[in-house]
Amino acid sequence: MFIKTGRLLAAATIALTAMPAIAQDLRYAHVGAEGDIQTRYAEEAAAEIAAATDGAVTVQVFPASQLGGVSEMVGGVQMGSIQMGHHDFASLAQMVPDVSVFNAPFIYRDGAHALAATDPATSPALQQINEQLVEQGGVRIIGRIYRGARHISSNFEVKSPDDLAGKPFRAVPLDLWVSMVTGFGATPTPVEVAELPTALMTGLVVGQENPLTMITSNSLHEVQSHVAMTGHMQSVLAVFINESVWQDLSEEAQAQITEVLDAKAEESLVWAQESEAELVAELTDRGMTVITEEDGLDIDAFRERVLAQINGDFPSYQPFIEQIMAIE
Repeated sequence: MFIKTGRLLAAATIALTAMPAIAQDLRYAHVGAEGDIQTRYAEEAAAEIAAATDGAVTVQVFPASQLGGVSEMVGGVQMGSIQMGHHDFASLAQMVPDVSVFNAPFIYRDGAHALAATDPATSPALQQINEQLVEQGGVRIIGRIYRGARHISSNFEVKSPDDLAGKPFRAVPLDLWVSMVTGFGATPTPVEVAELPTALMTGLVVGQENPLTMITSNSLHEVQSHVAMTGHMQSVLAVFINESVWQDLSEEAQAQITEVLDAKAEESLVWAQESEAELVAELTDRGMTVITEEDGLDIDAFRERVLAQINGDFPSYQPFIEQIMAIE
């Protein structure tokens, strides 16, 4: 009897050991629309994380503000009701104000530099900020997305900050954007992305700034006539996760997820670079006038005024900017 019972217990132990770990299902939210690079990134990353972890981690993506706007999404990740999300680094500024520096205008040489400066594994500036995010907000940045350079769209010609003087211009509802739009010479008017087409159509704002992918995917050519190719920001988004959720994952799963997100970041850079010329042609075909330096666009004037405004409003950014600019 004892031998039989012992065999049963041994068999049960082997069976339990052989059982796969319970799958961890993560809800991943963002505000990007269909057709945007960030939407493609999230969908492909979700599929590749499930494959890389052999189903131990599954990710369900909720795009286009399905789980709320930026504030609701970030708050949800903090609380853990949403496990993952992505948006501009500045969306995490309610926890650590200096994280906004990674969205500061005119600080990156190009898209490759932006990705290097925001690599959670190698960027000293981001590692320092990440420690504060974990400690003060319970959130960790684990990846990033490159969406392309941000440009100004409007319903009139814009060649210098003087052309925007006193005009209501959409600002992402974050302090950094309000400061930047002030540097543009315009009157900052916070508008959530889901409300942007209506705000432009009704004249609540007369212009906005975003990567060409967003301008195209949101059909802003229907409510805007011009695009000024200012390239004032290299649009790089933070991918972040609830810290408790992250720590509940095995080290193997963490490494697999990180590997997927790093590879997708590099792919997003390629997508953005390959698509910009095509998007310019597409917007032109749709009736928009594209303004470049050859047409008299004064990017130096924008750079000078915007950086003066940012430096005055956010003096604590300077050490981080120096670290960012030093990255090869």
